[in-house]
Amino acid sequence: MPELRYNLLVSEWVIISAERAKRPDEFAIKEAKAELPPYLETCPFCPGNEDRTPPEVFRLEGKAEWQVRVVPNKFPALAREGERVVSRTGTRRKITGVGIHDVIIDHPRHNMIPARMEAKDVENLFLAYRRRYREIMEDPRVEMVIPFKNHGYLAGSSIEHVHSQIIGTPMVSIQVRSRMNELLKFYDIQGDCALCNMIREETREQARIVIESDHFLVFIPFAALSPFHTWVFPKRHGSCFGRSTDEEIHDLSVVLHGYFRKLHQGLSDPPFNYVIRSCTKAEQAAPYMHWYLSVVPRVTTAAGFELGSGMHINNSAPEESARFLREVTV
Repeated sequence: MPELRYNLLVSEWVIISAERAKRPDEFAIKEAKAELPPYLETCPFCPGNEDRTPPEVFRLEGKAEWQVRVVPNKFPALAREGERVVSRTGTRRKITGVGIHDVIIDHPRHNMIPARMEAKDVENLFLAYRRRYREIMEDPRVEMVIPFKNHGYLAGSSIEHVHSQIIGTPMVSIQVRSRMNELLKFYDIQGDCALCNMIREETREQARIVIESDHFLVFIPFAALSPFHTWVFPKRHGSCFGRSTDEEIHDLSVVLHGYFRKLHQGLSDPPFNYVIRSCTKAEQAAPYMHWYLSVVPRVTTAAGFELGSGMHINNSAPEESARFLREVTV
């Protein structure tokens, strides 16, 4: 029988539909994919073509060539120059569209994908995220910083060369504010962090865990919004990704190295998005906030019911999704 489960973080009910359930391996992408070359002369992100991007913000050097480059987005969502100005006229409100929008070039190889990256490559990438996150947070116009990756065309990636993005906005979005409010409610009632509670529950039950390390827990949440929707929680409580330690970044890279390979092998390299969900500028030491990484494989599509109701239908039981990924050998 189907059941409805409540997702505390998003404050939404999710239908876990046993009647429409698929076997986990049926979510694997069936389409053949063309093999990319390691270098493409026309690609602005490949080594040797650095003059085809805006002047870089910084780079992480390697022994022979750069490992990660950060450049301003050539077509930014927000303007880098200008002042933050709020205006109101009747029911209408506006804020000048200033902020930061950078592209992180994850690796020098054109045909690199997350599943092929070594753990050290992932570590370099997350060190770059952390550095740029800290720098953008210092901008007085910025209230929120979101690092994210779109992997694959169906996940919103329009450039083949592996890359991520990071955006600093002049306001806090309604979605982020709503999630923060849910965490604050839990803290006010329980006197504890909701995510710390989830870590204890998932560790005790074990049913939805994919990978566990000294510093991180990778699991499919109890009320996952979609098949294989994954959360990566740091075990140490902290509201701000920018305050993660070098030891934690190293451990996270090892964990993600294994997870991306499981996802690639088990589901045939599905498109996916991941986002680092962290605090806003005003909540960098909030006891109720707990930063984490959310990974959403794009193996199903939201349709009319989801759009009309705001509810999600997940036709893969989280326990089965977790078991499937846990048993994928890499």
